Amino acid sequence: QVQLVESGGGLVQTGGPLRLSCAASGRTFTNYAMGWFGQAPGKEREGVSCISSDDGDSTYYADSVKGRFTISRDNAKRTVYLQMNSLKPEDTAVYYCAVERVFTTLQEMCEIGRLSYWGQGTQVTVSS
Repeated sequence: QVQLVESGGGLVQTGGPLRLSCAASGRTFTNYAMGWFGQAPGKEREGVSCISSDDGDSTYYADSVKGRFTISRDNAKRTVYLQMNSLKPEDTAVYYCAVERVFTTLQEMCEIGRLSYWGQGTQVTVSS
């Protein structure tokens, strides 16, 4: 079992930054690839960004966030971060953190979104 707790969501103005954190407990943190997924009102949950296990040397970003969001992981703190810059109203969503140990490619894991463990989500609202 892996427990995930997201934090850092809130209300921010268009163009502003926000940093989400996801703290993990349970099994060996470094064994898991991790991802951030967003669910906007009335829409399906979508992959935003994912990072590989161990040193996190591979990352994936949805086209809509490339150049604005940065994912990173701190294995000593068992935490993954999502730095969100230049936020837009369309970024408004509940953001979920998730982890998976076994998958084909990082892109497929992020795009399909079938991960084993999920957090409870944190709300991000971008005002125009």
